[in-house]
Amino acid sequence: MKPGIHPTYRPIVFRDKAGGLAFLTRSTITSNQTTKWEDGNTYPVFDVEVSSASHPFYTGNARVMDTAGRVERFQRRYGLQGPTSEPSS
Repeated sequence: MKPGIHPTYRPIVFRDKAGGLAFLTRSTITSNQTTKWEDGNTYPVFDVEVSSASHPFYTGNARVMDTAGRVERFQRRYGLQGPTSEPSS
């Protein structure tokens, strides 16, 4: 590798505040925030919005709706109510 052109690869904590999950790994991402980890060392921390601890697919809270239910819901909201005026004879 060419020296001086690559970002620093260092330990960092990724934290999902919604799910309460945090894990220590290595990355090139930068962060101004720090946190004290279980080993007593201070590491930069990067907050993520979704992880396996908070994503509905992994937590089992995913809503399942069949296609017919979606179509019926669409027709109730935006469906045609019938002709707005009678055709003249």
